[in-house]
Amino acid sequence: MDGSPDVIVIGGGIAGASVAYEIAAHRSVLLLEAESSLAVHSTGRSAATYIPGHGTAVFRALIRASAPRFAALAEELEAPPFLRPLTVVWAASDEDGERALRQLLTEWATEPDGPHALTGAETAKACPGLRDVRTGAITESAADADAIGLHGAYVRGLRRRGGRVVQGARVTAIARTGDAWRVETPAGTWTAPDVVDAAGSWADIVAAFAGVPKAGLTPYRRTIAISPCTLPAGMPMLIDAAERFYCKPEGETLLLSPGDETPAEPGDARPDELDVALALERVEEALHLGLRSVRTSWAGLRTFAPDRDPVVGPRPEFPGFHFFAGQGGSGIESAPALAALGAAVVTDTQVPADVAVRPEQVSPSRL
Repeated sequence: MDGSPDVIVIGGGIAGASVAYEIAAHRSVLLLEAESSLAVHSTGRSAATYIPGHGTAVFRALIRASAPRFAALAEELEAPPFLRPLTVVWAASDEDGERALRQLLTEWATEPDGPHALTGAETAKACPGLRDVRTGAITESAADADAIGLHGAYVRGLRRRGGRVVQGARVTAIARTGDAWRVETPAGTWTAPDVVDAAGSWADIVAAFAGVPKAGLTPYRRTIAISPCTLPAGMPMLIDAAERFYCKPEGETLLLSPGDETPAEPGDARPDELDVALALERVEEALHLGLRSVRTSWAGLRTFAPDRDPVVGPRPEFPGFHFFAGQGGSGIESAPALAALGAAVVTDTQVPADVAVRPEQVSPSRL
């Protein structure tokens, strides 16, 4: 890419890399990452699953549209498959769980590949070792997602399309200059007609630099740990219907989380010892695997808008400055479809027919 770019994308995680790749099919793109390495924060710390039926109605539509796009991207970007089949079992062990599961089943009713209900006995059979379960659900169309593989493929694809990636370029100022935006960083200063704020937990901070009203995005800490144990044969991913924990096999170990959502400031999230202990306690109570310790633990930030839908597009009074944020816990599983939607909004082209979400549904103007 020679000269000034058409579009500057701020943020080198899965959000920025995916939308930059899609935009680069139409415009010249510069991708700026604050850290010295890409995918340092939420992208590199994700539990990385693809679960049809997950999230709000908007996210469910994006996840559904992403399924064939994952396969097409792997072929297009000359990469191994990004999804590996995974069975997911949802379990309700008490009244809170049963109430939550009834609500979830209502939301899933229109999802062709979403979870379907199980009796307590069927749930126990689907998840070997599960104790004291009243009722449940199962989805057999879920998958483990290769988050790092997907991110790396997007970055390679962006460069192949002529895009440029600059690391160590933390934004310090953004200002409107005529018909363009000037973005200042320690690594250099660039101008472009369009800026895409894909800075994840920092998205509202980046907007404030530009004098653009915030979208009301809130980062929440999510804790994950790896525990050594002997796993039952054929164990699926297990999710508590009331979202008090989830766990899934990782080789010969178990990945587990207490499903925590603790408001946090943007930054390098660290796990809290109490949250790690809660994860061990809750999973052990459900499965009786003899969990006693963790091999490692980490935390990441999941950033949500107030209505938990993504925030994509400009505010009318600030043309050329586009949000691409608020992916929450669905950044990986919705990436292919959401990036296609975001690129259509930024380049003012037609939203692909398979992406059954309208720009106004995700516009920051709704907030």
